[in-house]
Amino acid sequence: MFIMVEYRGMPAVKAMAEEFKSRVAALKERGVYPKLAVVRAGEREDDIAYEKGIMKRFGTVEAEVEVIKLPIDIDEESFEETIRRLNEDEKVHGILVFRPLPKQLDDNRLKEIIRPDKDVDSISMANAAKVFAGDKTGYAPCTAQAVMELLEHNKIDLTGKKVAIVGRSLVVGKPLAMLMLGRNATVTVCHTRTKNIAEECKRADILVACAGSAKMIKRDFTNPDQIVVDVGINFVDGAMCGDVDYDDVAEHVAAITPVPGGVGTVTTSVLLKHTLESAERR
Repeated sequence: MFIMVEYRGMPAVKAMAEEFKSRVAALKERGVYPKLAVVRAGEREDDIAYEKGIMKRFGTVEAEVEVIKLPIDIDEESFEETIRRLNEDEKVHGILVFRPLPKQLDDNRLKEIIRPDKDVDSISMANAAKVFAGDKTGYAPCTAQAVMELLEHNKIDLTGKKVAIVGRSLVVGKPLAMLMLGRNATVTVCHTRTKNIAEECKRADILVACAGSAKMIKRDFTNPDQIVVDVGINFVDGAMCGDVDYDDVAEHVAAITPVPGGVGTVTTSVLLKHTLESAERR
């Protein structure tokens, strides 16, 4: 199969790691040891897999990760006390809470009580507001920021580009639209109620698929000069795939990101980047 360009995540990850090593060294010279606290309630396999990936990525630059393992049946008061303790711990620079939370815990309360300056995956309303206002002191959700990092690594200038984003979640679609606007792109957000969605997507210079629907983006959504960024993570018959039908699309666009091996690979590096930024502000 011929593919003009495939934008894989690992080259971006390696380039970011080289920069991070020098930043960690500079922090340690100041007596600051960057540290992320990961809060996990229960033993979900996908949470544990992500946790291992975080520890490996942070370990490559000698940044610290503390994992706080909580019982799946933890009560709200005890859970909130854990978050408040991490908020007050000046040795902790970032807090990541695995979600969805167990059903007895209040997700909205978490958004209210987590310290925005330690909220490195942007679950608080304070950080969401900063992203929408273009305030760079806020943290964007890691997956949305990973899309931007991947495009930047591949020297894609967004100025004046037409971007179609398929998906409007608070985790990816909406914040990504704001990030793209901040780079002077012209952004269209498509969703389940969009009329003639394939035609809307086909007009774009850059198409971002983040709807959470396996292989929904077909060849008729694309054009030969287009960059296709696949954010989706789905499983079909036990195999991971994205929101883009890769086999149908790849030969017919200018560039494409694979799943796995694309945007998802960069997400953990963005988490590290945000943790370092928090540490540098101390």
